[in-house]
Amino acid sequence: MADHPFYPGGTPKMNHVALSVPADQLDEVGRTDLVRYFKDVFGFDELPMLTEDRRRLVFSCVHWEQFIYLIAEQDPMHAPRLDHYGFSVSSREELDAAWQRAVDFRTTDSRVDIIDPSVDDHGVVKIHSIYLGYLLPMMIELQYWEFAA
Repeated sequence: MADHPFYPGGTPKMNHVALSVPADQLDEVGRTDLVRYFKDVFGFDELPMLTEDRRRLVFSCVHWEQFIYLIAEQDPMHAPRLDHYGFSVSSREELDAAWQRAVDFRTTDSRVDIIDPSVDDHGVVKIHSIYLGYLLPMMIELQYWEFAA
C-alpha cells in the first residue's frame, strides 16, 4: 500500500480515548473495581503515577502509547449502550478468550455488560466482534478480521 501524502512516516495510530465520569466513580472503591476489570478482562494496567483520587484514572492498553483516560466531571458523559470505541485482535482465539474472561468476570460482578460474539460476512472479510461494558459510559468493541484465502 502506498504511503499517504499526509503521513509519510506511516499510518497514524489511535493513541487514546478520554471519558468523563462522576468523581465518586474514581474514589478508592470505584478505582479498585475498574482496575480489577480492565486487568482481568483486557490485560490493561493502571498507570498509578497519573492516578488522582476522585479526579483521574489512566489505563495503559498493553503499550504506554495507547491508553484510556478517565477524568472526573460534574456533568459526566452519557452515551447510548452501543456507543463504543474499538480494538482489533490478531486471532479468533484471542477474541474468544477475551469474551470468556468477561463472562467469567461477570460471575463475580453482574455489572458487566456483554454482547456475545457475532460475525459480519462481507465475502472478502469476516469481521468477528464482541462488545464489553463495565461502569463506563461507552463499551469496548473487540474485532478480529478474518480475510478470505
